[in-house]
Amino acid sequence: MIDFFADHGLPSMYEYQAATRAGALLAYGPEMADLAPIAADYVDKILHGAKPADLPLVAPDRFYFRVNTQTARKLGITVPSAILVRADEVIE
Repeated sequence: MIDFFADHGLPSMYEYQAATRAGALLAYGPEMADLAPIAADYVDKILHGAKPADLPLVAPDRFYFRVNTQTARKLGITVPSAILVRADEVIE
């Protein structure tokens, strides 16, 4: 999908950081490595007899914002400095 958007000159935003490294303009979402301990805890509880329906929903603690300025240049977009300052990672 990233190639489709790039071929048509459209900006794209995804939830995983790998998307910005692959050419998406923006990514905002949890770090996959942060989700692994949450998933492992769920698996452990289920394997010890807990019913999945009884387990509480646990959300990630932190979300990451990434901007790909290479893609912005290719699309003719100027990313405001206020956005770049707030980004956790800027890919140049």
